[in-house]
Amino acid sequence: MELEVRHLRALCAIADTGSLHRAARQLGVAQPSLSTQLRRIEQELGGALFLRARTGCRPTPLGRLVLSRARPLVADMRALVAEARAAAVGGPELRVGSTASKALAGWLRRLRGHGQDPTLHMNVSPNALLRMVADGQLDVAFVHEVEGCPLRIPPELRLRVLMEREPQFVSLPTDHPAVAKSEVALHDLADDRWMVDPTVDGEWDAVQRMFRAAGVNPHVLHGDYYTADALVATGEVVAVCQPTHADSPTMAVRRLHGDPLGVRLLLAARTETDLDGVYPALEEAYWEAARQAPAYREWLEHDGERQPPVPALP
Repeated sequence: MELEVRHLRALCAIADTGSLHRAARQLGVAQPSLSTQLRRIEQELGGALFLRARTGCRPTPLGRLVLSRARPLVADMRALVAEARAAAVGGPELRVGSTASKALAGWLRRLRGHGQDPTLHMNVSPNALLRMVADGQLDVAFVHEVEGCPLRIPPELRLRVLMEREPQFVSLPTDHPAVAKSEVALHDLADDRWMVDPTVDGEWDAVQRMFRAAGVNPHVLHGDYYTADALVATGEVVAVCQPTHADSPTMAVRRLHGDPLGVRLLLAARTETDLDGVYPALEEAYWEAARQAPAYREWLEHDGERQPPVPALP
Protein backbone atom coordinates (compact mmCIF):
# COMPACT_ATOMS: atom_id res chain seq x y z
CA MET A 1 0.00 0.00 0.00
CA GLU A 2 1.27 3.47 -0.89
CA LEU A 3 0.58 6.24 1.61
CA GLU A 4 -1.61 9.08 0.35
CA VAL A 5 -2.65 12.46 1.74
CA ARG A 6 -6.03 11.02 2.79
CA HIS A 7 -4.19 8.53 5.01
CA LEU A 8 -2.22 11.32 6.67
CA ARG A 9 -5.42 13.33 7.11
CA ALA A 10 -7.00 10.33 8.87
CA LEU A 11 -4.04 10.04 11.26
CA CYS A 12 -4.29 13.74 12.12
CA ALA A 13 -8.02 13.40 12.75
CA ILE A 14 -7.50 10.47 15.12
CA ALA A 15 -4.82 12.38 17.04
CA ASP A 16 -6.88 15.59 17.18
CA THR A 17 -10.08 13.94 18.39
CA GLY A 18 -8.46 11.23 20.53
CA SER A 19 -11.00 8.70 19.33
CA LEU A 20 -11.60 6.52 16.29
CA HIS A 21 -15.33 7.13 16.64
CA ARG A 22 -15.04 10.91 16.70
CA ALA A 23 -12.40 10.90 13.95
CA ALA A 24 -14.65 8.79 11.71
CA ARG A 25 -17.52 11.20 12.28
CA GLN A 26 -15.29 14.18 11.47
CA LEU A 27 -14.01 12.51 8.29
CA GLY A 28 -17.48 11.35 7.24
CA VAL A 29 -16.61 7.64 7.13
CA ALA A 30 -17.74 4.56 9.02
CA GLN A 31 -15.69 3.67 12.09
CA PRO A 32 -14.96 0.08 10.91
CA SER A 33 -13.58 1.50 7.64
CA LEU A 34 -11.33 3.91 9.54
CA SER A 35 -10.12 1.11 11.83
CA THR A 36 -9.23 -1.03 8.80
CA GLN A 37 -7.46 1.90 7.17
CA LEU A 38 -5.44 2.54 10.33
CA ARG A 39 -4.34 -1.11 10.51
CA ARG A 40 -3.15 -0.96 6.89
CA ILE A 41 -1.23 2.25 7.53
CA GLU A 42 0.43 0.71 10.58
CA GLN A 43 1.36 -2.38 8.56
CA GLU A 44 2.89 -0.17 5.89
CA LEU A 45 4.90 1.84 8.43
CA GLY A 46 5.95 -1.15 10.50
CA GLY A 47 4.48 -0.42 13.92
CA ALA A 48 1.57 0.78 16.03
CA LEU A 49 0.82 4.50 15.69
CA PHE A 50 -1.79 4.73 18.47
CA LEU A 51 -2.44 3.06 21.80
CA ARG A 52 -6.11 2.07 22.03
CA ALA A 53 -7.82 2.22 25.41
CA ARG A 54 -11.31 2.74 26.79
CA THR A 55 -10.48 6.40 27.27
CA GLY A 56 -9.52 6.80 23.60
CA CYS A 57 -6.46 6.76 21.35
CA ARG A 58 -3.13 8.42 22.00
CA PRO A 59 -0.07 8.42 19.74
CA THR A 60 2.83 6.06 20.36
CA PRO A 61 6.40 7.39 19.95
CA LEU A 62 6.27 6.20 16.34
CA GLY A 63 2.89 7.87 15.96
CA ARG A 64 4.24 11.19 17.24
CA LEU A 65 7.11 10.99 14.75
CA VAL A 66 4.74 10.31 11.85
CA LEU A 67 2.33 13.06 12.93
CA SER A 68 5.14 15.61 13.17
CA ARG A 69 5.78 15.05 9.44
CA ALA A 70 2.15 14.47 8.43
CA ARG A 71 0.66 17.70 9.81
CA PRO A 72 2.69 20.14 7.67
CA LEU A 73 2.11 17.97 4.58
CA VAL A 74 -1.66 17.99 5.15
CA ALA A 75 -1.63 21.75 5.80
CA ASP A 76 0.41 22.38 2.63
CA MET A 77 -2.00 20.31 0.56
CA ARG A 78 -4.97 22.24 1.95
CA ALA A 79 -3.23 25.50 1.12
CA LEU A 80 -2.42 24.29 -2.40
CA VAL A 81 -6.06 23.38 -3.05
CA ALA A 82 -7.31 26.68 -1.62
CA GLU A 83 -4.87 28.74 -3.71
CA ALA A 84 -5.66 26.76 -6.85
CA ARG A 85 -9.41 27.26 -6.36
CA ALA A 86 -8.90 31.00 -5.82
CA ALA A 87 -6.79 31.23 -8.98
CA ALA A 88 -9.38 29.22 -10.93
CA VAL A 89 -12.11 31.77 -10.20
CA GLY A 90 -9.82 34.59 -11.26
CA GLY A 91 -8.90 36.53 -8.14
CA PRO A 92 -7.22 36.69 -4.74
CA GLU A 93 -10.39 35.96 -2.78
CA LEU A 94 -9.89 36.20 0.98
CA ARG A 95 -12.23 33.86 2.87
CA VAL A 96 -12.98 35.39 6.26
CA GLY A 97 -14.85 33.64 9.05
CA SER A 98 -16.16 35.34 12.16
CA THR A 99 -18.45 35.16 15.12
CA ALA A 100 -20.60 38.26 15.69
CA SER A 101 -18.64 41.48 16.17
CA LYS A 102 -19.22 45.20 15.79
CA ALA A 103 -15.73 45.39 14.26
CA LEU A 104 -16.70 43.34 11.21
CA ALA A 105 -17.96 46.15 8.97
CA GLY A 106 -14.88 48.28 9.53
CA TRP A 107 -12.57 45.29 9.07
CA LEU A 108 -14.09 44.28 5.73
CA ARG A 109 -14.08 47.90 4.55
CA ARG A 110 -10.37 48.24 5.35
CA LEU A 111 -9.51 44.94 3.67
CA ARG A 112 -11.24 46.04 0.48
CA GLY A 113 -9.41 49.36 0.72
CA HIS A 114 -6.13 47.43 0.75
CA GLY A 115 -7.02 45.67 -2.49
CA GLN A 116 -8.23 42.42 -0.94
CA ASP A 117 -11.51 40.77 -1.90
CA PRO A 118 -13.03 39.34 1.30
CA THR A 119 -15.97 37.00 1.49
CA LEU A 120 -17.61 36.40 4.87
CA HIS A 121 -18.77 33.24 6.60
CA MET A 122 -20.59 33.81 9.90
CA ASN A 123 -21.01 31.12 12.54
CA VAL A 124 -21.94 31.25 16.24
CA SER A 125 -19.46 28.42 16.91
CA PRO A 126 -15.81 29.50 17.20
CA ASN A 127 -14.76 25.84 17.19
CA ALA A 128 -16.48 25.28 13.85
CA LEU A 129 -14.73 28.30 12.33
CA LEU A 130 -11.31 27.18 13.60
CA ARG A 131 -11.85 23.77 12.09
CA MET A 132 -12.77 25.37 8.75
CA VAL A 133 -9.51 27.34 8.76
CA ALA A 134 -7.51 24.21 9.56
CA ASP A 135 -9.29 22.34 6.75
CA GLY A 136 -8.56 25.07 4.20
CA GLN A 137 -12.18 26.16 3.83
CA LEU A 138 -11.39 29.60 5.29
CA ASP A 139 -8.23 31.70 5.22
CA VAL A 140 -8.69 33.47 8.56
CA ALA A 141 -11.22 33.48 11.40
CA PHE A 142 -11.95 36.08 14.07
CA VAL A 143 -13.38 34.29 17.09
CA HIS A 144 -13.94 34.66 20.82
CA GLU A 145 -13.04 32.20 23.56
CA VAL A 146 -15.40 32.35 26.54
CA GLU A 147 -13.56 32.49 29.84
CA GLY A 148 -13.41 29.07 31.49
CA CYS A 149 -14.39 27.26 28.27
CA PRO A 150 -11.20 26.68 26.20
CA LEU A 151 -11.60 26.31 22.46
CA ARG A 152 -10.41 23.23 20.59
CA ILE A 153 -7.63 24.89 18.60
CA PRO A 154 -6.20 22.69 15.82
CA PRO A 155 -2.42 22.43 16.32
CA GLU A 156 -1.61 23.58 12.79
CA LEU A 157 -3.19 27.02 13.31
CA ARG A 158 -1.38 30.23 14.22
CA LEU A 159 -3.09 32.71 16.56
CA ARG A 160 -2.95 36.44 17.20
CA VAL A 161 -4.58 37.76 20.40
CA LEU A 162 -6.54 40.99 19.88
CA MET A 163 -7.83 41.24 23.48
CA GLU A 164 -6.65 38.96 26.27
CA ARG A 165 -9.84 39.65 28.22
CA GLU A 166 -12.74 41.63 26.84
CA PRO A 167 -15.36 42.18 29.58
CA GLN A 168 -18.92 41.34 28.66
CA PHE A 169 -21.58 43.93 29.45
CA VAL A 170 -25.37 43.77 29.79
CA SER A 171 -28.06 45.28 27.56
CA LEU A 172 -31.17 46.65 29.28
CA PRO A 173 -34.42 48.31 28.26
CA THR A 174 -33.99 52.07 28.58
CA ASP A 175 -36.78 52.26 31.17
CA HIS A 176 -35.13 49.66 33.46
CA PRO A 177 -34.35 51.12 36.93
CA ALA A 178 -30.72 49.91 36.71
CA VAL A 179 -30.07 52.14 33.68
CA ALA A 180 -29.59 55.04 36.10
CA LYS A 181 -26.29 53.41 37.16
CA SER A 182 -23.13 53.28 35.06
CA GLU A 183 -22.27 49.90 36.62
CA VAL A 184 -24.93 47.29 37.33
CA ALA A 185 -24.72 44.50 39.92
CA LEU A 186 -26.13 41.07 39.10
CA HIS A 187 -28.32 41.34 42.20
CA ASP A 188 -30.03 44.33 40.56
CA LEU A 189 -31.08 42.01 37.72
CA ALA A 190 -31.91 38.87 39.74
CA ASP A 191 -35.66 39.24 39.13
CA ASP A 192 -35.32 39.87 35.42
CA ARG A 193 -35.65 37.36 32.62
CA TRP A 194 -32.33 36.82 30.84
CA MET A 195 -31.81 35.62 27.28
CA VAL A 196 -28.78 33.46 26.42
CA ASP A 197 -27.79 31.79 23.14
CA PRO A 198 -26.95 28.17 24.09
CA THR A 199 -25.52 27.43 20.65
CA VAL A 200 -22.50 29.71 21.25
CA ASP A 201 -19.56 27.59 22.40
CA GLY A 202 -19.19 27.97 26.17
CA GLU A 203 -21.66 30.83 26.67
CA TRP A 204 -24.39 28.91 28.51
CA ASP A 205 -21.94 27.32 30.95
CA ALA A 206 -20.15 30.62 31.60
CA VAL A 207 -23.36 32.53 32.29
CA GLN A 208 -24.56 29.83 34.67
CA ARG A 209 -21.23 29.97 36.53
CA MET A 210 -21.58 33.75 36.75
CA PHE A 211 -25.05 33.41 38.29
CA ARG A 212 -23.92 30.78 40.78
CA ALA A 213 -20.95 32.88 41.88
CA ALA A 214 -23.26 35.84 42.50
CA GLY A 215 -25.84 33.72 44.33
CA VAL A 216 -28.68 34.55 41.92
CA ASN A 217 -30.96 32.25 39.97
CA PRO A 218 -32.86 34.29 37.37
CA HIS A 219 -35.24 32.86 34.79
CA VAL A 220 -33.32 32.22 31.55
CA LEU A 221 -34.74 32.07 28.03
CA HIS A 222 -32.93 30.72 24.98
CA GLY A 223 -32.54 32.81 21.85
CA ASP A 224 -30.03 34.24 19.38
CA TYR A 225 -28.51 37.73 19.45
CA TYR A 226 -31.11 39.26 17.15
CA THR A 227 -34.01 37.89 19.18
CA ALA A 228 -32.35 39.08 22.37
CA ASP A 229 -31.98 42.61 21.00
CA ALA A 230 -35.62 42.70 19.95
CA LEU A 231 -36.86 41.47 23.33
CA VAL A 232 -34.56 43.79 25.29
CA ALA A 233 -35.99 46.69 23.30
CA THR A 234 -39.54 45.74 24.28
CA GLY A 235 -38.65 45.23 27.96
CA GLU A 236 -39.06 41.45 27.95
CA VAL A 237 -35.50 40.43 28.85
CA VAL A 238 -31.97 41.59 29.68
CA ALA A 239 -28.99 39.98 27.97
CA VAL A 240 -25.22 39.64 28.09
CA CYS A 241 -23.71 41.65 25.23
CA GLN A 242 -20.37 42.67 23.80
CA PRO A 243 -19.04 45.96 25.21
CA THR A 244 -18.92 47.42 21.69
CA HIS A 245 -22.71 47.04 21.47
CA ALA A 246 -24.26 50.45 20.85
CA ASP A 247 -26.96 52.18 22.87
CA SER A 248 -30.23 52.93 21.08
CA PRO A 249 -33.45 54.80 21.94
CA THR A 250 -34.86 51.52 23.31
CA MET A 251 -31.71 49.83 24.68
CA ALA A 252 -28.92 50.79 27.08
CA VAL A 253 -25.58 49.02 27.53
CA ARG A 254 -24.05 48.94 31.00
CA ARG A 255 -20.99 47.43 32.65
CA LEU A 256 -21.51 44.53 35.06
CA HIS A 257 -20.04 45.15 38.52
CA GLY A 258 -16.76 43.30 38.96
CA ASP A 259 -16.59 42.26 35.28
CA PRO A 260 -17.69 38.70 36.10
CA LEU A 261 -17.72 37.47 32.50
CA GLY A 262 -15.01 37.87 29.86
CA VAL A 263 -13.85 36.52 26.53
CA ARG A 264 -10.51 36.35 24.71
CA LEU A 265 -10.54 37.70 21.15
CA LEU A 266 -8.44 35.69 18.69
CA LEU A 267 -7.53 35.83 15.02
CA ALA A 268 -6.59 32.44 13.55
CA ALA A 269 -4.89 31.47 10.29
CA ARG A 270 -2.65 28.72 8.98
CA THR A 271 0.43 30.91 8.63
CA GLU A 272 1.94 33.99 10.24
CA THR A 273 1.93 35.61 6.80
CA ASP A 274 -1.84 35.22 6.59
CA LEU A 275 -2.18 36.82 10.02
CA ASP A 276 0.11 39.70 9.12
CA GLY A 277 -1.97 40.44 6.03
CA VAL A 278 -5.25 41.05 7.90
CA TYR A 279 -4.52 41.72 11.57
CA PRO A 280 -3.69 45.47 11.34
CA ALA A 281 -7.02 46.16 9.62
CA LEU A 282 -8.88 44.16 12.28
CA GLU A 283 -7.11 45.98 15.10
CA GLU A 284 -8.00 49.38 13.63
CA ALA A 285 -11.61 48.36 13.11
CA TYR A 286 -11.94 47.04 16.65
CA TRP A 287 -10.71 50.24 18.27
CA GLU A 288 -12.93 52.26 15.97
CA ALA A 289 -15.91 50.29 17.29
CA ALA A 290 -14.66 50.75 20.86
CA ARG A 291 -14.54 54.54 20.46
CA GLN A 292 -18.17 54.53 19.36
CA ALA A 293 -19.40 52.65 22.47
CA PRO A 294 -19.55 55.07 25.46
CA ALA A 295 -19.73 52.43 28.21
CA TYR A 296 -16.79 50.48 26.78
CA ARG A 297 -14.79 53.62 26.14
CA GLU A 298 -15.20 54.58 29.81
CA TRP A 299 -14.13 51.09 30.92
CA LEU A 300 -11.02 51.24 28.75
CA GLU A 301 -10.04 54.65 30.06
CA HIS A 302 -10.42 53.66 33.72
CA ASP A 303 -9.84 49.90 33.85
CA GLY A 304 -8.03 49.03 30.63
CA GLU A 305 -4.60 49.26 32.27
CA ARG A 306 -4.94 45.54 33.00
CA GLN A 307 -4.86 44.94 29.26
CA PRO A 308 -1.93 45.29 26.86
CA PRO A 309 -1.39 48.92 25.74
CA VAL A 310 -4.57 50.33 24.20
CA PRO A 311 -4.52 52.82 21.31
CA ALA A 312 -5.43 56.35 22.37
CA LEU A 313 -9.17 56.95 22.38
CA PRO A 314 -9.54 60.52 21.12
